[in-house]
Amino acid sequence: MNKDLNPDEKQKNPADSIVEKIQALGQTNIAQTGESNIHVLTIIGQVEGHMQLPPQNKTTKYEHLLPQLVAIEQNPKIEGLIVLLNTVGGDVEAGLALAEMISSLSKPTVSVVLGGGHSIGVPIAVATDYSFIVPTATMTIHPVRLTGLVIGVPQTFEYLDKMQDRVIQFVMNHSKIKEDTFKELMFAKGNLTRDIGTNVVGKEAVAHGLIDAVGGIKEAMEKMNEFIGEKGEEGEILQ
Repeated sequence: MNKDLNPDEKQKNPADSIVEKIQALGQTNIAQTGESNIHVLTIIGQVEGHMQLPPQNKTTKYEHLLPQLVAIEQNPKIEGLIVLLNTVGGDVEAGLALAEMISSLSKPTVSVVLGGGHSIGVPIAVATDYSFIVPTATMTIHPVRLTGLVIGVPQTFEYLDKMQDRVIQFVMNHSKIKEDTFKELMFAKGNLTRDIGTNVVGKEAVAHGLIDAVGGIKEAMEKMNEFIGEKGEEGEILQ
């Protein structure tokens, strides 16, 4: 006589598994599944780094994304990565770590700035092989800063200055914007309330050379398929 399986032994409902993935990683799929040859990675809210943010903050935890990027690189079924950005920025070192990881992938990468790609979101947006921004999206360029603290130690100023140079050099190496232009936007006064920096919207980001083109997911998919086709042709030539 067949006995009913223990509830703990019953196969997990696929819908429950999807909910768990959304709760843990903010998306329904992870790189290991390989159901599509193009993986989509979302970076939304605030990039959470070494400090855990309050639960009411919408965050992207960089420790979740780093292993996904490694899995994308290792999975032969994944031929390209599309990064969707709508972020206010966040932890500088965590953001740079993500940007460096994305830029070091051997597979084609395309980014789309949706809504906003502010602060440390700028290096992440330009880390891909090709970048798009929708017409209404904005990008805030401003100096590296600490919030709510009075800095009285010269070494701290030097540390922030060096970190800022790392951000500037990364953006220079991965976009067409000129260094003088980027610094001018970064240190502009009066553009942002009680702050220094600049907001650039859609076409402005492209005009400055920061982003490659205005476009959305359709254009991103077309560019990605173009990259994948070119890489396939290169592989055939090498053989």
